[in-house]
Parts: sequence; structure tokens; C-alpha cells
Amino acid sequence: MNYISSSKNTFIKDVKSLKSRKHREAKNMYFIEGIRFVQEALKENVKIDKIFVSENLEYINGGKEILKNINEKQLNYFVLPHKLFKEISDTDNPQGILAQIEMKKYSLEDIVNANNFLVILDAIQDPGNMGTIIRTADAAGATGVILSEGCVDVYNPKVLRSTMGSIFHIPIYNSSDILMDLNYIKEKKIMLCASHLEGKTAYYNLGNADNIAIVVGNEARGIRDDIKDISDILVKIPMKGKAESLNASIAAGLLIFEIMKKRM
Repeated sequence: MNYISSSKNTFIKDVKSLKSRKHREAKNMYFIEGIRFVQEALKENVKIDKIFVSENLEYINGGKEILKNINEKQLNYFVLPHKLFKEISDTDNPQGILAQIEMKKYSLEDIVNANNFLVILDAIQDPGNMGTIIRTADAAGATGVILSEGCVDVYNPKVLRSTMGSIFHIPIYNSSDILMDLNYIKEKKIMLCASHLEGKTAYYNLGNADNIAIVVGNEARGIRDDIKDISDILVKIPMKGKAESLNASIAAGLLIFEIMKKRM
């Protein structure tokens, strides 16, 4: 345990900089907050670079338990005055624990296997939607998530909070050329299924789902035309009401769990 009292400390400056995507990418680091989230990282043996705790942590429900866990794992941590901890936090009412973590990078080849259930997000920009879809994909047993150019940063603190720890359970690949990667997927005989308003097939009438990748599009525009054009099948979610479309995370959830059901 080490005590830090100054906002000018190098470690404090470094972790504060991780609120910016530019600095996260430059340092290959991100941070998570909260007792439950950090406990999940400890359970999954995530590569933690540093842990920062408020001097108030032990008085918060679950605080003593996580400190005991950290000590049992012989992890070093830094104690901060609560006022200073609030400076590095990304929440209004922080619980008092934050972990700086090294990014785990995946290639497309890492996540493509013999029995795929991939979830592809095309320019999803809302952090809550992104995190919820990742969490849903994890819950349904998807084998990987692929993010196209234009997606919100998966290491955005709001995205991370929405994943509720699923960021540690499912491989996520950031594509720099989604069309090239989708063609690779098709070459591997993985059916590319896109959710689209022009779809002729209801999502629950989708046939074999043994080797499949589903595409969910941008909240406002849907999927890009060039992605639509190379998709093997377009599916729709029938609606009886007057709404033109569903929230992206709701639409993704329906598709993801339908595929899970077909694969059981």
C-alpha cells in the first residue's frame, strides 16, 4: 500500500488522462470503477496495472472484502484522500475503488473458429447501447464481438459500466476495414445475417444458426449499404405498432437470444 495525496503525482496524472480515448490508445490502458466491477476483474485474473482506492473505501459496503481480496492476491494499491479520488473518478458518486488495466487486443483470426456466433456492430455510437449489446452477447454465449469503424470506443467508461463485467468474458475485435473483414468471414462459410428494415425474413424464421454472424447497425442510419449488399440474408423484426424501429440494443437482444435458442 502506498499513499498519494497530491494531484500532481505522475500516477494520478496518468490515470486521469485515460478519460480521453487518445490517451487510452496511446498508453494501451483503460480504467474501471466500482467494487463489483473490480471484483470481477480480480476473479477473471485480468492484467491489472494499478489499483487506486479512496481512504473511505473500507467504510463502504463491500469495501473491506475487496481490500482483503486485493491483499490476498498480493496486489499493490494506492490510497487517496476521497477528494483526490473523486478527481480521477468518472462517476458523480464513486464507490472508492478504481483499477487501471492493460487492454487485451484480439485479431479477427483469434475469434473466428469452427462454430461461430459473432455479433457485429456497425457504427454503434451510444455508449449505453454498446455496453448493453456486449453484455447481451456474453449472456447468450456469443463467441465474439466485432466493432466497425465509427463505433464508440469500447473502453469508454460509460460503455464499460454498461457491460457489467462482460468486457472480461467475451473477445472483442476492433476492425479497421469492416468490409474486408466481413469478406473474410464469408470466406470461412459463416452466414452473414443483417438486421434491416428491407428484410423479407422475420428474425424468428431464420433457419440454421450453427455458424453465423449477425450485424446490428447505427442507431439512426442502420447498417451501411455496402454491408447490406454483401450480407447473405436480411432479417426484420415485425412490429404491430406505429414505431418505425427499435432501440439498437433491444433489436440486438431479440436477434441474439433467438440465435441462442436455435443453437441450444
